[in-house]
Amino acid sequence: MLESEDTSKVRLNEFNPSIGLNRGVSKFTEAIWYLFKVLFFLNPIPFPQKFKAFLLRLFGAKIGKGTVIKPRVNIHMPWKLEIGDNTWIGEEVFILSFELIKIGSNVCISQRAFLCGGNHDYRDPAFRYRNGPITIEDGAWIGACCFVGPHVTIGTDTVVSASSVVTTKLKPNSIYRGNPLEFVKKRWD
Repeated sequence: MLESEDTSKVRLNEFNPSIGLNRGVSKFTEAIWYLFKVLFFLNPIPFPQKFKAFLLRLFGAKIGKGTVIKPRVNIHMPWKLEIGDNTWIGEEVFILSFELIKIGSNVCISQRAFLCGGNHDYRDPAFRYRNGPITIEDGAWIGACCFVGPHVTIGTDTVVSASSVVTTKLKPNSIYRGNPLEFVKKRWD
């Protein structure tokens, strides 16, 4: 172990995971979900969509008709997830639903996007949670490898280009790209 003088104010040993996070279900239910997640969601085998929707509903998610969830999708807490009709969730999408994540109808979330409803308060030496909900409105498209942070709403029919980072509310019918994120133009006139 490295010997060094600790001059930092950060005290991660004081972090308490039960403060600022309502898990929403018992530890037993969460453990059973993890088993199902590993077997049927993180697995590369393309299990039938209706079966995946059934499992998500069994664990409290609200899933619309015609939803497509590709293989290797990591859904952390399905009881804090709502997905509308005819929505596509691409391979290796990570949905960290520490708070409600609401995805509208006809939404496309491309490969390896990360919807991150969890965060920590960097001003707190114990690094307490600072989680927040995410809302993606109808018709939006989140490009591959995007990061969407807590307390974000992405407007109706908005496009977020690949590898962008979203940490603020986005207007409807718009195209955004980059890190830092910038408005490009309206999607449709």
